[in-house]
Amino acid sequence: ETIARRRVTACLDATDNDDVYVGRIRQDISQPNNKGLDLFVCGDQIKKGAALNAVQCAELLLK
Repeated sequence: ETIARRRVTACLDATDNDDVYVGRIRQDISQPNNKGLDLFVCGDQIKKGAALNAVQCAELLLK
C-alpha cells in the first residue's frame, strides 16, 4: 500500500506497526555515474525484523 503524505515520514509513524516507511529518496552522487540512491527508511525492528525487511526491499528494487 502506498501512502502519499505532505509531511516527512517520522520514525514514530512506524512504532508498533508492521509497515515500513520511506520518507525521502534522493540520488546518491557519491556513487559511480550518480547511480546510487539514498533512502530514509523507518520501521519497527521488533515487529518487522531487520534481515527480513532488507531482503524484501532488495526484491522490490530488483523488479
